Amino acid sequence: MAGTPPPNPDGTPDEAPDAPGIGAFLPFVLLGAGAVWETVDGSLRPGWLSWAGLAAMSALYALTVITAFRRRTMPARIALAGLAAVVFGLSIVLGGAWYYLFPLLGVACGITLRGRAVRIATAALPLGTALVVWAGGGTLESILAFSWGTFSAGLVVAVILHLHMVIGELNQTRQRLAEAAVAEERLRFSRDLHDLLGHTLSVIVVKAEAVRRLARRDPGQAERQAADIEAVGRQALTEVREAVTGYRAGGLADELAHARDALAAAGVRARVRRTGPPPAARAEALLGWVVREGVTNIIRHSGATEAEIDLTGLTLTIRDNGTDGPQPTQSGSSPDGPAASGSGTDGPRPAESGGPQPAGSGSGLRGLAERLGQAGGSVEAGPHPGGGFQLVATLPPGV
Repeated sequence: MAGTPPPNPDGTPDEAPDAPGIGAFLPFVLLGAGAVWETVDGSLRPGWLSWAGLAAMSALYALTVITAFRRRTMPARIALAGLAAVVFGLSIVLGGAWYYLFPLLGVACGITLRGRAVRIATAALPLGTALVVWAGGGTLESILAFSWGTFSAGLVVAVILHLHMVIGELNQTRQRLAEAAVAEERLRFSRDLHDLLGHTLSVIVVKAEAVRRLARRDPGQAERQAADIEAVGRQALTEVREAVTGYRAGGLADELAHARDALAAAGVRARVRRTGPPPAARAEALLGWVVREGVTNIIRHSGATEAEIDLTGLTLTIRDNGTDGPQPTQSGSSPDGPAASGSGTDGPRPAESGGPQPAGSGSGLRGLAERLGQAGGSVEAGPHPGGGFQLVATLPPGV
């Protein structure tokens, strides 16, 4: 019997979709069966007042439940106040079976009220019930029975609806966490593909240009460059497949060797130095991404003739002597297109901003900053005091 859950004046989330609905609480009106029987039997006098009271009670209870579950807070509370007036008034006047309607009033309070209001109601209503029953000449047993029935009815209903609200909130939170995990995985995958393909396509473009220049005057060298293109393409295909499955673990030594070859093919004289103990596996993978992105930027954007890659412990520094800024992206071309098209993966180099700054002005450097930031590291890029451009990546100990 699912239905729209009752209102929540405190602004808390909706209840679970399978929370008890209107149909689950309307049958509680049968608690007035005793008053109906005594009215028909003639035990309650005057009879017209009892019939009118029963009609008003039934209508107000139904209105309270319906408006509460339709999230009409103020009408529901007004109907509840009317129901309380009818129950208390006729219980004082007629007594007898009308005392059985106090638990019905407790149920209505548990449905309509939330937070502090329901706590006050479930505490005050049993006291009011006890006073009415005592004033009507009820015994101690009847006073305790009606008071406890009123208290437990309101408390149980309020707790049940609160638990369904909490379940609904947990379901919503779980859904949001699942959506966040999917978004994070998409971001990771896009970063991996950008870093993988950006570097590889840059190397392929450089080697293809070399093949075009050497094709006529040195066919043998051109054939070797073409073979390198084939090898790079096969390696890129393997890396993309591994990235898709999420198991790519880039070796730093391999990345440094690839970087030296790629820079040499682009006409950049490279010096690579490593000092200190070898990094752990995770640090190697992260620093391998830095090498890949830094070399890609040198090939695409710098116009450099010399480059230096220095790894000291968990600090990786990549410098070049380039002076040229990036060429503007051609109209209609992708910002991640080949270097030969005049576009770059990273937009304007941070060197043009006039000073070192955290990486983040381009998609590649921004991806590096996010990737290393998740491990507690940092990436800074900017002009080197001695000329050219410098990229510094640092990881904390223990990575």
